[in-house]
Order: sequence, then C-alpha cells, then structure tokens
Amino acid sequence: MTAAYRAGVDRMRALALEFPRQLEEGYRAGRELDLGPFPGATTLRAVGMGGSAIAVDLARILIDAETPLHLALQRSPVLPRGLGPGDLILLVSYSGNTWETLEAYKEAGRRGARRVVLSSGGELTDRAERDHAPLVVLPPGLPPRSTAAFQLGSLLGAFDSAFAESNEARIRRAAERVRAQGRAWTARNGPAHRLAQAIGRAVPVIYTDSQFSPVARRWSTQVEENAKRVAFFDEVPEILHNALVGWDATGRLAARRFAPVLLHRSGVPPLTLRGFTHLAQVLGRKEARLVETTIPGDDLLEQVALATALGDHVSLHLAEAARVDPYPVESIVRLKAALGGPGRRRR
Repeated sequence: MTAAYRAGVDRMRALALEFPRQLEEGYRAGRELDLGPFPGATTLRAVGMGGSAIAVDLARILIDAETPLHLALQRSPVLPRGLGPGDLILLVSYSGNTWETLEAYKEAGRRGARRVVLSSGGELTDRAERDHAPLVVLPPGLPPRSTAAFQLGSLLGAFDSAFAESNEARIRRAAERVRAQGRAWTARNGPAHRLAQAIGRAVPVIYTDSQFSPVARRWSTQVEENAKRVAFFDEVPEILHNALVGWDATGRLAARRFAPVLLHRSGVPPLTLRGFTHLAQVLGRKEARLVETTIPGDDLLEQVALATALGDHVSLHLAEAARVDPYPVESIVRLKAALGGPGRRRR
C-alpha cells in the first residue's frame, strides 16, 4: 500500500462518516429557502450531472411518494418544451461550472422559469446571486459525490412544506441511525466490509425495487468513482421483462464474472418480492456471485439514508481491497480539460 493510496482511503472514509452531520445541516439550509406553499399536484424540474444529480434522485424517492409533487430530473442541458413562466426548476452543480447546468440555467431564465440553485461557488453561484435566485451554498472544496447528504437534506428542507408533516424529527432520527452504524461500517469484518468481500473482483450489478432505484444508481456510481471499476444497476420488476432473458441465456462461466447485489427492504409490494425470489433463483442456478442484503427500518427516509451511506462504505472497502486511491477522478478531469471552458472543473 502506498502512502498516497492510504491517505486517499482515509480521506474519503472520513468524508463518508460526515453523512449524518451533512444531512442535518443541509436540511436546515434548505428550510431557509421557504419555497412553499405548493398548491395541488405540481411537476418540478431539476438539472444536474454526476455527483451533483444523485441527491436530486434520492430526494425524488421521498418527494414523489409522500407529497403531491413530482420531481423530474434531467441529466442534460436540454429543457422540456413545456417549461415556462412561473415553473420551478432546480439547477444543481457542485462546482458551479458544469456547462450543461449553466446552459439550462440560461435557458430557464429566457423562458421565465423560477430558478433555484444548489452550488458551492463558480459561475452558477455568481449568476444566481446576480439574478437574486434562491441559493443553497454547498460545503466547498470537496469531491461532489461526498456532499450528497448535504444536498439531499437541502432538498428535503426546501420542500418541507409540501409534506404532511415537517421532516425535522425524521431527519434527526435518520442521522442518528447512520451515525450509530459508522464504526461498524468502517471496521474490517463489519457489514460493509463483508459485502465488499462477497462482491470480490466480480462486476457488481446492483438490483433493487423501482422506487428505490436511485439508491442502486448511487451504489454503482460510487463503485465506479471510488473503486475505479465498472458497475451497473437496474430495478425490479422491470428487469423481469428484459434483463432476465439475458441472465437465463448466460452460461455459468460468464455469470461467475458478475456479482448481482440484491438490495431488499420493507414496504415493497408482494409481487415485486416474488420477482426478487425468482431472480435470485435464476442467478443461483447460473452460479453468479449472488450478494443479498436487507436495509433495516420501516421509515422511507431512514431507508434511503442508511442504504446510501452503507453503499458509500462498501465502495471504499472495494477500493481498499484493490489498493486504489478513491479520491481522484482523473478521467473526468481530463474530459473537462478537453471540452474546455468553465465546466472543466469539478462537477
């Protein structure tokens, strides 16, 4: 193990342990925006890329399930044709220099939409301050993926009035649950380490139920950025109508190269549970490195927080096992340098 590798693991692990504090602080920052009230059913738009988008995806789980609102995330600068005057759109860019988000900000302003910005600085923050757009300032100087909890808390705080009751107590309980697991998740032979060992050097394919699919996306992107290896994700029951055919046709030798990870939780419809059972049987027959884990709790917010934080630690144990530094993302830096312009900095 090189000193640089060791330092990178320690640094990212320390940031992962900040999840509960960030969740609470982000919630308080979001509450200060006071975006409500939200009369009736409303579709909210959001634009973000990479680590700046995942928190919107996670917040969507709760907003869509528990409020009259629908949060639609676009990982693209192209805005929907129907966006117009008075519509609310979130523009999320950690660096404030992501070109896709800057283009969307400009176009949303041209159409007269109500813009809300989450950023740590850069050109996007400058524009928001100039235009007097509501702004949440994110903690600066960090990898964007390590601020997901702050962004998630901010979004839940910003839309708190759309929920039947304030989420303040739920945020506190969720943070406490994650905080209580921190030492176990970082420990060798702890739950996160055992999951990483079960995955081994195989290609992770993260499966969960449709409502929880943003969590599966988060697991896969954390493996990609932290452990520097390819990962995939999908959702049940959707895969039972397509990807199941691929697994059924895959030979045992090829299937052993993959580690399907099934994320279970309470509150999933019975037919979806039967779909998971059937999928596990197929994967077992193919001798894939099947990994299963259950996210505890009955509260949806706690499930999202616990599952997201657990996945972060699993990815760091994978990085540690492979002896790679999880901190840098040089390929993204090179891409942004090649593209030129302000977007070449962190997303």
